[in-house]
Amino acid sequence: QVQLVESGGGSVQAGGSLRLSCAASGYPYSTGFMGWFRQTPGKEREGVAIIGINLGRTTYADSVKGRFTISRDKEKKTVYLEMNNLKPEDTAMYYCAAGSRVSPSLQRADYNYWGQGTQVTVSS
Repeated sequence: QVQLVESGGGSVQAGGSLRLSCAASGYPYSTGFMGWFRQTPGKEREGVAIIGINLGRTTYADSVKGRFTISRDKEKKTVYLEMNNLKPEDTAMYYCAAGSRVSPSLQRADYNYWGQGTQVTVSS
């Protein structure tokens, strides 16, 4: 059974930083992509950043480029999201996702497995 467990959310002031972690267990793929999505009430879940499990290729949403950095520890099957210069509009529930596709995608439908989410709140 695949499990994705997120940690590291919290509340910060604008300009602050947070680091999210996602540990995968039972994940059957040594390739594919893992990454982070976020969602606020009444809005669609949007892709934030994803990384290729094998080669570490990254893709970011335009809204977070230059502020967020995604990385992975391949052996630990853990993905990290370093978030700097946080803004109030970054406030959301952040979800870890994993999927077997061979090309990068920030589309929700392209991911098979999801974590329970961790809340990030940025105050102005």
